[in-house]
Amino acid sequence: MPAGRLLLQTSALNKIICRNAFTAKKRDTSKPNMVRVGLTFGSVVFLWGLLFTQHSNDVQEYKKRNGLE
Repeated sequence: MPAGRLLLQTSALNKIICRNAFTAKKRDTSKPNMVRVGLTFGSVVFLWGLLFTQHSNDVQEYKKRNGLE
C-alpha cells in the first residue's frame, strides 16, 4: 500500500473519530442567558463600586497627608 493512500485513509479516519472542540455556529440571540447577563452586570457594578470607594479613600488620604483637610 503506498504511503499516500495510507495517509489519506488515516485522515479520513481521524475526521470520523475526532470531533472539533471549536464549532462555528451562531448563538440564538432571541433567548439570552439571563444568569450570565446578571452575573456580568453584577460584577461590573461591583467593580465600579470598588473603584469609586478606593478613589474616595485615596483622595481622603491625600488630603490628610498634605494638610488640606
